Amino acid sequence: QVHLVESGGRLVQPGESLRLSCTGSAWNLDYYAVGWFRQAPGKEREGVSCISATDTSTSYADSVKARFTISRDKAKNAVYLQMNSLEPEDTAVYFCATVKVAAHGSRCPHSVGTPNDYDRWGQGTQVTVSS
Repeated sequence: QVHLVESGGRLVQPGESLRLSCTGSAWNLDYYAVGWFRQAPGKEREGVSCISATDTSTSYADSVKARFTISRDKAKNAVYLQMNSLEPEDTAVYFCATVKVAAHGSRCPHSVGTPNDYDRWGQGTQVTVSS
């Protein structure tokens, strides 16, 4: 069973940057495509970004493209989400999750996909962007 732990969320001002981390405490994330999702109060969980396991290809939601960057550090068994030029609309709980291998193998779903494309989730980390 894969256990994921997110960290790095906090209160920041608009325009600032933040890096979120997702670590696999009980499994090697190298074998999985990993995605980041976010959920704001009263809204559905939405896909933010995904990175594949093999060729490390990436995908992003249009709302974060050019501002967010997803990456891996295999030595640390971690996936990161670098978030720049943060906006109040980015305020949400951010989750990382592994892609369902049976459905997608080691690749990301088309356009990050939906929560149903992922099967193992972390508990989330709160990001608040406010002046």
